[in-house]
Amino acid sequence: MENVGGTVVMVHAVAALFVLVLGPVQFIRRTKDRVHRYLGRVWLATMVLTCASSFAIMPDGFSWLHGLAIFTLFSVAVGWIHARRHEWRAHAGWMLGAYTGTAIAFVFAAVVPARTIQRTLADDPGFAAVTLAVVLSLSAALFLGLRHGVEDVASQADD
Repeated sequence: MENVGGTVVMVHAVAALFVLVLGPVQFIRRTKDRVHRYLGRVWLATMVLTCASSFAIMPDGFSWLHGLAIFTLFSVAVGWIHARRHEWRAHAGWMLGAYTGTAIAFVFAAVVPARTIQRTLADDPGFAAVTLAVVLSLSAALFLGLRHGVEDVASQADD
């Protein structure tokens, strides 16, 4: 990922961070409730944005990471279809597979010295730390806001 347009790289990186942060929240907490559905929609949108933006970052042409992005788009589409059909085991399997692929791509991007992540960490670690803090904070705010909103709706229904 050479300097192919800082904005595209930044959008890709921030979307990928949201995918990596929200994924475990979705897999660990209770499922089949309103919070899971809303967080899942955000996760799905950021996953699609991560994959789609990768195609604008091709300084050396098509790579195995772009192949993984295509497979990930297929995986989340199939996972979403299974969710719509209430086929929860298949849904979970496809979404967990998509998340695992993203985590593998992140590890690869983080350990290869010529990649943007390595250069950013070396050149501007403060920026990287602030970006991570913002993503974590927004993810927590989203989760807590959704959770609080669901509890408010439930308490109003009890009245």
